[in-house]
Amino acid sequence: MPNIQIHEVGPRDGLQMEEVTVPTEVKIRWIDMLIASGVDIIQIGSFVHPKYVPQMADTDTLFRHYNRPENKPDGVVLSGLVLNERGFERGMACGVDMFCMGVSASETHSMKNTRMTTDEALERILNIARQTREAGKQVQLSVQSAFGCGYEGTIGKERVLRIVRAYLDAGFSNISLADTAGHANPDQVRDLFESVRELSADAELTSHFHNTYGMAIANCYAAMQSGVTTLESSLAGLGGCPFTSVAGGNVCTEDLVHMLQRMGQRQDIRLDALIGSARECARFFERDLPGMVYKTGPIGEQSA
Repeated sequence: MPNIQIHEVGPRDGLQMEEVTVPTEVKIRWIDMLIASGVDIIQIGSFVHPKYVPQMADTDTLFRHYNRPENKPDGVVLSGLVLNERGFERGMACGVDMFCMGVSASETHSMKNTRMTTDEALERILNIARQTREAGKQVQLSVQSAFGCGYEGTIGKERVLRIVRAYLDAGFSNISLADTAGHANPDQVRDLFESVRELSADAELTSHFHNTYGMAIANCYAAMQSGVTTLESSLAGLGGCPFTSVAGGNVCTEDLVHMLQRMGQRQDIRLDALIGSARECARFFERDLPGMVYKTGPIGEQSA
């Protein structure tokens, strides 16, 4: 298996459905802890209208904070999600390192999420991606609802591959498949990623799994077996898409890193910092969160 990169999406995907607004200074404290942990990429917000996702209203402020010389982190990429041209302009103005954008393979999810059909969204996103590339920024393109849809059910593999081909044909090789509804199973994950690999052996593959039905970490393992090199995850297992029928949290970062370290990988990541950030989240929201290791402690801690 390749050495895995961790793309922490908690500050964006993890928080976007929370009803209690997290103050900017609290987000900064959590992001600082994530930076200290040594994860590779942190998605600190999305450039959406605050009317629809109020939790993301301070995204520009957060990026400006981390682009000040005294706050700029070394060795970590700061990513942001954009849905349209206005989001791209905002991201350019406040210093995003990596622009993440995507298209849903589900027509119903696409309309609910972007008010565009899949083909309309694909044309628009490719145009924005080209502008991003011309600006010298990193681009990650995703296929959302790649493994199933809470509204439509099964999504045919060819619908996903058609979008992937469009990305590859436009010269984009950093591609993520997202399990927005949490329907994926390990066999399906292997099959779909191997099919993408047949289209391009050089593609940089990322997976994004939700744990709606408890299969996320198993799906991560299957993705790793299929050549995926980046896993997206969220501290404490927070998250969920507000535009799907049944929202479930993301695969949990500290649980995922704990698994990787038990397998001999990513010993450089500070698991204690991830656990600390998850415990802070739980205290802030005053409830148990989906993650396990922040509650149990890592294997071996109890006897230490």
